[in-house]
Amino acid sequence: METAYPAIDQSATEPPTAPGWPVIAIERGGKGSLVDQIVSAISAMVGARELRIGTKMPSVRQFAKCNGVSTFTVVESYDRLVTLGLLSSRRGSGYFVARQDLPAALLPLAGEATPTAIDALTAHLYSGMSDALAVGAGWLPPEWYGEDTILDAVRHAMRIPANRLRGYGHPLGFPTLRQHLAACLTEDLFPVEPEQILLTHGATHAFDLILRTLTRPGDTVFVEDPGYSNLLSLIRHHGCVAVGIPRGDQGLDFEALAAQATRTQPKLMFVNTVLQNPLGTSLSAAQAHRLLGLAEQFDFWLVEDDIYRELAPRGEASLAAMDGLRRVIRVGSFSKTLSPVLRVGSICASASLLPELVRVKMLAGLTTSEINERAVYHAISARPYKRMVDKLIAQLEAARERTIDSLRGAGMTPLAKPRGGMFVSAGWRQAPSAEWNGQVIADQALKAGILLSPCDFFMLRQPETIWFRFNVAYTDHPQLLTFLRHICRQPN
Repeated sequence: METAYPAIDQSATEPPTAPGWPVIAIERGGKGSLVDQIVSAISAMVGARELRIGTKMPSVRQFAKCNGVSTFTVVESYDRLVTLGLLSSRRGSGYFVARQDLPAALLPLAGEATPTAIDALTAHLYSGMSDALAVGAGWLPPEWYGEDTILDAVRHAMRIPANRLRGYGHPLGFPTLRQHLAACLTEDLFPVEPEQILLTHGATHAFDLILRTLTRPGDTVFVEDPGYSNLLSLIRHHGCVAVGIPRGDQGLDFEALAAQATRTQPKLMFVNTVLQNPLGTSLSAAQAHRLLGLAEQFDFWLVEDDIYRELAPRGEASLAAMDGLRRVIRVGSFSKTLSPVLRVGSICASASLLPELVRVKMLAGLTTSEINERAVYHAISARPYKRMVDKLIAQLEAARERTIDSLRGAGMTPLAKPRGGMFVSAGWRQAPSAEWNGQVIADQALKAGILLSPCDFFMLRQPETIWFRFNVAYTDHPQLLTFLRHICRQPN
């Protein structure tokens, strides 16, 4: 239950010291900016459990009045705390304490700038605007996607009928694409109706809608550890507590999952059944059944991140197919087989849950782009699409084998043997330190014109070794191997 701080008397001439909120000791002209001091003080209060998870923070105006600072200073301070994962913001509701287990190494000290290196690197990895070699990125080179098919689909989509230029489009998304997806899923995996499919702006938008619909600040959400980096930040942004369930070469640690579920009563869990990011492994049918059993036992939702299935061997386990969408919500996307710039994803859910997801979608941003959805429909329904995907799988398989050999030549060991897909995660059997870790090496790589994704991006636990996720489409470049061999020889 959230704690609301008492209203502050706006007529007071001195900053009030209400019992619900202490005045922060701010040294004007002292060491560190006002923002740095506020961030450091609130971080310490959260870490000391003086502010509990789910606690509502004072409004920007209240905090500014209480501490005698400008609202601009408070806004920047709160934004930094959101970036750190300590606070979350909910439109119309304010700011809430999101977590209390931020590693001490990430807590800002008075007088020091809040760490932004990972945020800057993340911007490079997702924007596609960097000139650096995209070894750590999540997309393939444009020529691998089948540019002619995609460009032809975009041209078709731009010839949208004039009467479709009125209004915002269907709340569920372009009907013809939903009908096509329903037919494909029914043939390949499980029976589903077009009315059970909601189109989104990609998979991350789907995750956001699911979190908005099913969680409240303070809820526990399970994720795989290591797992999708952007998802961890999104969960914290919603004020939820992300709990990592270890995943390795042999799959999920079900003993740890059961123990955590007993302690924390999770609301839901995100899982890559097939070609997990960043390991590239898949759950067996037996493991998928066990996961469904634990979800039933502890009564939590399973969100199946299924965006890599088209790149996987046929017949891999499907939670949605096994469960029939009773407590599984399936998320799909086209960014791995078509260009990610199209930004089209999908949610498959039970007929009882979908109306609430639609309501939240309309509240948060109205409808999705029908032009993008038309382009995706034209691409995936065209005759060359299946041949294009088959060719992509063959290219990835050859590149993956070359990547593993090259990384071993640089003294690196894969964390797991991928079942397919575009990623290989590998590193050195060396414990990280404050002076020598994945982030330090990634910073050096960026200066050398190489984008790397360090283990810190993907883990809630402290990494035991230094490793990186490699996109196999970019690892043939001599620039990368020269850098890795040079790093391997450096004293640390």
